[in-house]
Amino acid sequence: MSDFRFSRRYFFYGALLSGAVPAGGFGSVPSLARLGYRSPNEKLNLAAIGAGSQPYIDLRYAWALGRENVVALADCDWERGQQGFKAFPKAARYKDFRQMLDKSGKDIDAVVVGPPDHMHAVCALACMQLGKHVYLEKPLTRTAWEARILTQAQEKYKVATQMGNQGYSHDATRVACEIIWSGEIGEVREVHAWTRTAAWPQGMTKIPAPTPVPETLDWNLWLGCAEYRPYTAGDKEYEEFVAARNARLGRRPAPAAGAGRSLSREDPLIQLAPQGGGFYMPWNWRGFYDFGTGLIGDWGIHILGPANWALQLHPKYLISVQCVKKDSLPPFTFPDELVIRYDFAARPNMPPVSVYWYHHGGPDDPYMPPGMTAEQARKIPGTGPQVGPQQGQGGFFIGSGGGVAAAPGSGQGAPQSGTRSAPAGPMARGSGYNCIFVGTKGYLGTSGRGEGVGLLPGSRWAEYQLPKPYLTRSPGASFGSNHEAHIRDWIRACKGGAEACSNFSISGPYAEWMILGAAAVHAEGKLLWDYEKCEFTNNKEVNKWVKPTFRKGWELKL
Repeated sequence: MSDFRFSRRYFFYGALLSGAVPAGGFGSVPSLARLGYRSPNEKLNLAAIGAGSQPYIDLRYAWALGRENVVALADCDWERGQQGFKAFPKAARYKDFRQMLDKSGKDIDAVVVGPPDHMHAVCALACMQLGKHVYLEKPLTRTAWEARILTQAQEKYKVATQMGNQGYSHDATRVACEIIWSGEIGEVREVHAWTRTAAWPQGMTKIPAPTPVPETLDWNLWLGCAEYRPYTAGDKEYEEFVAARNARLGRRPAPAAGAGRSLSREDPLIQLAPQGGGFYMPWNWRGFYDFGTGLIGDWGIHILGPANWALQLHPKYLISVQCVKKDSLPPFTFPDELVIRYDFAARPNMPPVSVYWYHHGGPDDPYMPPGMTAEQARKIPGTGPQVGPQQGQGGFFIGSGGGVAAAPGSGQGAPQSGTRSAPAGPMARGSGYNCIFVGTKGYLGTSGRGEGVGLLPGSRWAEYQLPKPYLTRSPGASFGSNHEAHIRDWIRACKGGAEACSNFSISGPYAEWMILGAAAVHAEGKLLWDYEKCEFTNNKEVNKWVKPTFRKGWELKL
């Protein structure tokens, strides 16, 4: 048995965070009762900032779960917003989310927020200050200081919040916590997590000449709090750069603008955002320092979810952050390959731990336990515990690009959390995991957004018996999409139920420490973190990537 000792208060806290229904029923949790109890059957009036792509998908789930009302939509790009406009023709339409809150605010209960990262904090805080519940897409914010602001806003405004890291609502994430807390792999001293190189273009050294702004786009509003720059859709030199990069990485040519693939055969309105497009848009902004957080915020915030929860990582315990490797330092985009190290002090009943995050371009996993091959690490088909939905029932599996792909023939895709086939094709050289916990008594791996869990080597998992469940499971995660369950968790909180599992008191500190890695890219050597001051103490220059400068009129005020 483990020598770990967790307090009764700690476990009650964990159960509450996992989305447990309070013993007294909905509306009985004092901190949420102040929000005003609503019957679970009473419909919410929903709005969205971003009417296409990911915010549309979130909104669509929220609407479909209980046929909640969709009353308003805001999108500064009306071509991009057509998905939502067509799906909800009765909803009021706006380009400026501020006008939506001003003119339709009295009709809105809750808002799905999903603009580019640099506008997350601005939009979410505006909604919270008006008493609106908020579902905010990951990575919560672009900078650590903004994440701190939203953590404080959660405390001040008492609205129901949720970050869109849906792996937190999967059973496997909770099982990973329970296995680690049981002491099965001993004390965890290291965590290694990774993804492949970004799908969007990075590494450019030249900004193309300005091109006309599309009639459907309010470019100044899209920039919002960011420093003004001319719009450009790219040029021939840029197109050649993208083509060469795709060829070098073995990527297929990007589909034509407007193309996409359906997430659900039953619902053709839900589409994945297409690759390609202009220089900044529709989603290449993720690779730009001024607008996104790169793969650190795009996938790191997903993949390291089990580590954040199981190891109780919090920026108050963070000692230092260091970009220990990078293949380049482009002038305005993130590098393609890098390694970031986060060092945490001891937490209650847990030793110090180092967390490594890799952007990895090779076919092999960047970390493998010493003396163990990837083949040995993999699960043995037909053996071991099955955790959560099986493939085709609502989770995800690791695709050859290192991200998460929809499972063939499924609605939303599904993970093989327990029994799974050995990887085939480009992933055959990998373990099937994208995060490995290194313990004093063994190894545990997770995959996808935390939708898969297993002990390494596979022979150990084949004979393993799961510990008795402790954390309450998220509503609906055991039989359907964990994305749907994540939305359901938030809606329940909006109506006075238990706080959502990734509410801003949880996801705020998580995002804060995670996206400090995006700041560390700009520095050489170890950066020492001062939690109370929310700054690095030994490199003042890099702190401009911790607390941003806002364009006049867009400043954040709590």
